[in-house]
Order: sequence, then structure tokens, then C-alpha cells
Amino acid sequence: MKLTVRRQRSAKIVATLGPASSTDAMIERLFLAGVDVFRLNFSHGSHDDHRANVDRIRHIEKRYSHPLGVMIDLQGPKLRLGTFDQGRVNLPTGAKFRLDLEPTIGGDKRCTLPHPEIFQAITEGTDLLVDDGKVRLRVERCGADFAELTAVVGGVLSNRKGVNVPNAVLPISALTEKDRADLAFALDQSIDWVAMSFVQRPEDVAEGRKLIAGRAALLAKLEKPSALEHLEAIVEQSDGIMVARGDLGVETPPEDVPIAQRRIVHACRQAGKPVIVATQMLESMIKAPTPTRAEASDVATAVYEGADAVMLSAETAAGDYPVEAVDMMNRIITRVHQDPLFLARLDTDHPALQETTSDAITAAARQVASTVKAAAIVTYTTSGSTTLRAARERPPVPILCLTASPQIARRVAMVWGVHPVVTKDVSTFSDMVHKASRIAYAHGFAQEGARIVITAGVPFGTPGATNILRIAWVQAPN
Repeated sequence: MKLTVRRQRSAKIVATLGPASSTDAMIERLFLAGVDVFRLNFSHGSHDDHRANVDRIRHIEKRYSHPLGVMIDLQGPKLRLGTFDQGRVNLPTGAKFRLDLEPTIGGDKRCTLPHPEIFQAITEGTDLLVDDGKVRLRVERCGADFAELTAVVGGVLSNRKGVNVPNAVLPISALTEKDRADLAFALDQSIDWVAMSFVQRPEDVAEGRKLIAGRAALLAKLEKPSALEHLEAIVEQSDGIMVARGDLGVETPPEDVPIAQRRIVHACRQAGKPVIVATQMLESMIKAPTPTRAEASDVATAVYEGADAVMLSAETAAGDYPVEAVDMMNRIITRVHQDPLFLARLDTDHPALQETTSDAITAAARQVASTVKAAAIVTYTTSGSTTLRAARERPPVPILCLTASPQIARRVAMVWGVHPVVTKDVSTFSDMVHKASRIAYAHGFAQEGARIVITAGVPFGTPGATNILRIAWVQAPN
């Protein structure tokens, strides 16, 4: 008999696999602690490592009959300094320094910056951030192959440290040759989400979509200030969004990051696109068994704002307490969902509806479920759009997603409030009601005599054709 797992919360948990968590036993423990989607970071590890982790995840998924999402995170372009003759130099505040394309080893006056795209984009007054912003260099004079700079904030420059250009759009593709090779490999592993780094403009998303060709859903990582200038267009072209606060916090003043986070989450909520809040959520749990109170509040804030998912990075990839970090995140989310103020806010914060039958039916399903005290909303979906619409409404009850597609079930595992189940398509109204009732009962969403609200599209199996709403009473199987 297959085991079933039901989460007692609506917001989801994404966890990154790495050296601390890439075993069968640990992945199972993370899943049981609350992970809904596993992230594979292609900045680290080999293809063989990632293939083995996908196999482990699918084994757990099959054992528990519980669809699990697999997300790959592409590295994107990495802009780095060259090397120094002593490995590093100390650059005092106010000191002069030069960056250029000369492929010679650097010293205390200059260094190679092997990225002509940067020199094309910068102008006098542009700031360059080195080593995650620890050193800030301001351009005094520049040309096609050099920049003369002053250290506004001095510090140590060392071999291959990263360089950020916060106030410029770089003429560079978001996808490197490594990314393209990684993407081709990952798509052959039937992964579910592709997180795309270094998105600066809508054209970057379009490039990624063309390569993915519908084989996975595309998640745009918003980590560049320039992306915020095109927020609505990027959201529209993406299947989901990640608020990548790490890199965003390097190129954006710290006081602006919470505002950007709220703006991004709001835009995704309006569009009905899933949104993840990521980076440094429980950072102290890399080395400690409990988080700081500020970190707990940070996770809770993301949930209160309406994020579909919150993400753990190094906490589960390389930390000393990966299971404890997931368990803590699960407890924080669950506690927020028990707060009457959270429930009251959900009931007042609904996006504007489009003038379509599908939106009208979905909004009605939320209202009906609330009025009749239904145990769950059951959505039949082929493409996932019916379920996404239901989640966009943030109903006060769980959303049971029934689909014949394992791929769609895995994709919506990341979506707020959704419990996906893979089942055969229905062909009649009676079959629709009977199956919804039986699965709601079997998965612990409804007891005998409880009511459920069902949405579907007729003809059955037609993508995007939500036009049926039905109230049903749950009966226990004979």
C-alpha cells in the first residue's frame, strides 16, 4: 500500500540539495520534514551528481505517491576579475586603480577584467562592486577596453572575485554556453522548473522559453535592478518568479530590498504566477540548530505577503542542520496560517478578475467554499491553468489538483495551497464527482458527509476551459 503525505499549510518549501543532503536517506527525511520542491544548483556539482539526485527524488516520489517538483538553477554569466601576482592586493579608500582587457597578471595598480561587455556598458560615474559589494570602485574615465577608477569603499581585491555593475544593462545573454549545456542535460532528466539567472529584460526570458520549448516551466530570478524596471513584462512572460535577494541585495541598497520583495510578490499575485522568496531566510541555521528571531520573522513576512514558496539554500545544501531547517520553516509557515489576521487578510486581498468564464467560475468557487464551509476545492486540470487560477484566489481551504499528467502535478507542487494527485481523466459528470469525493476522502481532506467544491472544464480534458462548478458531498468508499 502506498503512503500518502498531506501538508498542513498552504505556502510551500523549496530546499537545495548539496553535499549535506544528497543521499537517499537525507532526501527522504527532508521530504517528510516538509520539502515540496527540490532545487539543484548547477553552479556546483557534476551532471552525474544531479542525475543521481533526480533519481533519488523520483524514488521518494514513487514510494509515497506524492508528486515532487525538481527545479534546476542555472548559473548564468559570472563576471570576475583576473588574477594578481601576489594573489591579492589591499586597495585603500581613495586609491586609484585600473581595469582593462590586457591578459596579463594584475598588481596593486591594475588588473584584468576579461569582460568587454562591462566596458561597453559603463560610463563616467558608474560604480563597480567587487566581492559582493565589499569593495566599491567608481569610474573616473573609461574606454572600449579600460576603466580608470577610484576606490569609494576600499578593501581587499583577490583572484577571480565577482564584479557587479548595478546601474547598467549589460549587452550579454543571460545564458552562457555552460547554461545551454546544463539546460539540455536537465531537460533530458524530465525536470519541472528551470530557474534562469541574470535576467535583465523580457528578451532574456523569451530566449530561455525558446530553448526550453515547453518541456519545463520557466522561473525568472529577479536579482538585477534593471529587471525591476520591466517587472510586469517579465512576470507576464515567465511561468513563475524568484525573488533572489542575495544578488539583488548586492546591487540594491539594503533598505530597498524589502520594498522590491513586496512589489514583486504583489505583481505575481495579480498575475496569478507562483513566486518564491529566497536567500538567507534561515542563514544562521547553517551552523546553529535554531534560527534568530529576525529570521523567523523574515520567513513569516514572506508568507504574510502571499508568497507561494520560501526557499532554503546553503541551510540544506551545506549546513549542519538541514532537516532542522526544513522543520523550522514548516513550523513557521504553519503558525502563520493559524493566525486569524492572516486568514482575514486572505479574505480581503483578491486580484482583479479578467472578464472570462474561467475567472468567474474560479472566484465563485472560492466564495462558495467559504459560504458552505467546504473541506476543499477540487480542480480537474490538463494544463495546470485551472489550478493556478484557484490558487490565485487564495481560498481558505486546500486545493486538490487532479490531473492525468505527472509533469503538471509536479509543477503545481510549488503553488500555494495545492495538493497534486495524478489520476486518470474523467469522461462523465458522475465520474467527476465520484472521483473527486473518493480522492478527497482517501487523502484526508474531507470526512464522510463533508462538502467539496469541484471545478472542471467541459469538454473534459480541454486545456484552459474551466466552465463547471459543482458542490458535492463526500461519501466513504464502500
